[in-house]
Amino acid sequence: FVPWLKLNFFCLTSPSSLFLPPVCGRPRVSDGVDVSSMKRVFEIGEDVTLSCEQGYSPSTATPPRITCTATGEWTPANLACSRESRPQLLNTYLSLFRYVMVGANESRCLHDGTWSHPPPLCKGVNCPLPKPPREGRIVHDKAVTGTSTIYGQGWTYECNPPKAPSYERGSCMADGSATEPPVCRDVSCSIPPRIANGVITFAVMRQHSYKEKVKYSCLEPYTLEGEAEIQCQNTGNWSSKPVCRAPCEVGIKRGRIFYNGRKIWIEDLRPNRVLHGEHVAFYCKNKAEKCGYPVASTCNDGNLPIPDCYERESMPAGQALLKTGPVD
Repeated sequence: FVPWLKLNFFCLTSPSSLFLPPVCGRPRVSDGVDVSSMKRVFEIGEDVTLSCEQGYSPSTATPPRITCTATGEWTPANLACSRESRPQLLNTYLSLFRYVMVGANESRCLHDGTWSHPPPLCKGVNCPLPKPPREGRIVHDKAVTGTSTIYGQGWTYECNPPKAPSYERGSCMADGSATEPPVCRDVSCSIPPRIANGVITFAVMRQHSYKEKVKYSCLEPYTLEGEAEIQCQNTGNWSSKPVCRAPCEVGIKRGRIFYNGRKIWIEDLRPNRVLHGEHVAFYCKNKAEKCGYPVASTCNDGNLPIPDCYERESMPAGQALLKTGPVD
């Protein structure tokens, strides 16, 4: 060594620092700053424009830019994002029960930061107590005190039997008026209609008065679908009558099924019948994979779909490639 030569030693953060130039990682920012579109590594001299996440407001009018410096550090980020206190882009106003809305029920945030309409007013509405029908009375949905009721409250009109009201419901309306009382009139329904594969029980075959009921049942082995009872309505018509749905035959010659909680051979299902709405699982076998699997089916008014593995089995030879079949 030359006597006057001086050596300086220093440590590296990692061996690779000898070969890699400084870079900047993703900048550290405050809450609310959007980093979702930023990459993880930046080269020296690269700029990033900062912005706030949706629902946050920036502290500066112009979006600030930060730069990756030669030391691997970012220039200061002078941006703070705070949650917006104003309503969302679209604000829909809803009136509470007993109030009506005066003004626009919808307001939109415009490009200049203002709203398209001022907030509406919710005005309380009262109605005088409703008048009962002649030869009838009123049954309120909620107990009423005083001489008035509030907007939105309703009630039911009833007439002295056997008369029926021309309409059954009333309410306090937005204009502050109560529904006018209906007229009580004589109403009767025709002789109850018959239903296919069913009978009427506990009823005399005659005309029936308002609110009288008749009951249906189905013949064995049909299944009743709908309400068993129908009622004579204030219009003089019956409410919707039920339908009797047909059972299904399980249309396979061999194989196993799962029905009523039991796994059985088809020949042990006696009689060969499942009721409307009941479920049956057919057991199929994949011959190529050498494994079995269940296929569910539901009886729908006499129709029970059969899985492909059984239908293909029944095809004439040469028409289908038998990759599956019923489990023996």
